[in-house]
Amino acid sequence: MKKIKMIRILLVFAVFLLASSFYYLPYYISKPGMAKELEPIIEVEDGYEEEGKFMLTTVRMGRANIYSYLSAKLIDYREIYPIEYVRGENETDEEYNIRQLHLMNSSKIAAIEVAYKKAGIPVDFKYNGVYVLHVVPDMPAEGKLEAADRIFQIDGKEFHSSEEFIKYVSSLKAGEQIKLTYERNNEINHVNIQAEAFKDDENKERIGIGIGLVDDKELIVKPNVKVKTDEIGGPSAGFMFSLEIYNQLTESDLTKGYEIAGTGTISPDGTVGKIGGIEQKVIAADNAGADIFLAPNENGAKDSNYQAAVRTAEDIGTEMKIIPVDTFDDAITYLENLQPKK
Repeated sequence: MKKIKMIRILLVFAVFLLASSFYYLPYYISKPGMAKELEPIIEVEDGYEEEGKFMLTTVRMGRANIYSYLSAKLIDYREIYPIEYVRGENETDEEYNIRQLHLMNSSKIAAIEVAYKKAGIPVDFKYNGVYVLHVVPDMPAEGKLEAADRIFQIDGKEFHSSEEFIKYVSSLKAGEQIKLTYERNNEINHVNIQAEAFKDDENKERIGIGIGLVDDKELIVKPNVKVKTDEIGGPSAGFMFSLEIYNQLTESDLTKGYEIAGTGTISPDGTVGKIGGIEQKVIAADNAGADIFLAPNENGAKDSNYQAAVRTAEDIGTEMKIIPVDTFDDAITYLENLQPKK
């Protein structure tokens, strides 16, 4: 009898543990992710081989349950973020994921542009329309458009930038209707939407349909380049993408036998920008055996990614070199002057 009672108690306890693991708190938890070699991910047509490696670094980010929250309080280099710090106002989980994938795609385009221009190869763009990032609740687009829809016509006419789209919609009067042509899941659809004034105080003078959007464009280059990122989101791999692409475009191998990790956004002008989770990315690179870590310097700011990376490297006792970079050209100059690994 006592044994049966004990089994019941254990079962109840197990059910409680399982159920509580699915109860999410209003926080996100981040921790060190991985350092992943870029050569298998990026393929420039007839590109050059390299002796070493360029690696992107990641953090693992997820919604907090009771256990992950408590572990983050106890374990070094696990960070807790309020949900509003990670997601935009009224942004759903699906919209957040779509935004992260779009940021990754934008970073790929910028990386290709920077690398090809540095290599002296011309680039061209093809404009495809606007890409819906999110839909504002209680506005006309709600229930008609979804995140990831690609709008390419208004009232049967094509437009050539997001600025043109916004200008057209903003010129409407409240109550006027427009016909949008859009693509969803490889199918072409049409929808009529009535313009309205925004309901929030900040935008109440503006007319719109209630979507957040960005340009949807693709880069046209020769030789062709493929960047396979699967489900990796966010813009922080852009800088390392640009180095790998450039290295495959040029005969001289910048890796010189080293395993080189790093992080940072990349702008079309070659500026390397600040990212989140730099401490965790340093740990990911060290765990993968990287020799060098390239970190955004932010023009020498006291609280820069570079300074945080140096502190983390000292704390974990790594022999990995932390190198500050402000621009793509900074990184190229450093790597060109690097002595080959013995």
